Amino acid sequence: MSHATDASPLRTESVNGVRYRWRDAGQGPALLLLHGFTGSLHTWDPFLPELARHFRVIAVDLPGHGGTDAPGDPERYRMERCIADLLAILDGLGVDRTAVLGYSMGGRVALHLAAAAPQRVEGLIVESGSPGIADAAERAARIASDRALADFIEREGVAAFVERWERLPLFASQAGLPEPVRASLRAQRLRNRAAGLANSLRGMGAGVQPPLHDRLADLTMPTLLIAGELDEKYVRIVTDMAAHMPNARTAVVPGAGHAVHLERPTEFLRVVTAFLREQVVPDRG
Repeated sequence: MSHATDASPLRTESVNGVRYRWRDAGQGPALLLLHGFTGSLHTWDPFLPELARHFRVIAVDLPGHGGTDAPGDPERYRMERCIADLLAILDGLGVDRTAVLGYSMGGRVALHLAAAAPQRVEGLIVESGSPGIADAAERAARIASDRALADFIEREGVAAFVERWERLPLFASQAGLPEPVRASLRAQRLRNRAAGLANSLRGMGAGVQPPLHDRLADLTMPTLLIAGELDEKYVRIVTDMAAHMPNARTAVVPGAGHAVHLERPTEFLRVVTAFLREQVVPDRG
């Protein structure tokens, strides 16, 4: 797949007092793209040429990531603040309704956006994302572990964190990626700022966010929940979510782990575009 870093200019504007960066490319129905933790809008570069042929693609750097500000107050990263910012960006772009695709952390953001403003979400695609942590004790444990990791990032720096992050079992399947792909991914992770990653964990981690399990039945928009076959935890999560959402389907991609878009990009693009064309813009062929 070719990259499209120059396909459209990057925009940087202040949104509710925080400087955000995003890319606005293509024409047609809107599609909002939300990257994962340690990522940026460049996560989606390999898919931009195809997606922008059919959609107006809006790829955003989330708080503390990419070219978006890294506020010093973790409260500014909280999910409800992030959702308000995203809605303000859409308002500024004149977008009333959009499909939303989010990966991992971005998948959690996408779910919260759909719950907060369902009238704005035409369709929802969640890749390896969860509705949060239902059990209060598990939430507390996750908050503690995220805070400890945030302290580690600020104490030891981004390079030490990336070494630790890449050794997580969650990403074991990425060891089989071609060396240039792994090198590019590592370089992208290393471009992060310690304060941005640390405060993202403190303010928008899975333990801090309000769990959405009780809201899933209210999300009636067409929904695609993607997981990699090798990522057994998230296969269970998306299967459970689909059972509680009235208009959801799952796609478990063979041979992929947590980052389906990275590990099986061709299949990822196929299932995403098929869903969007069938469910979100059925009249576009």
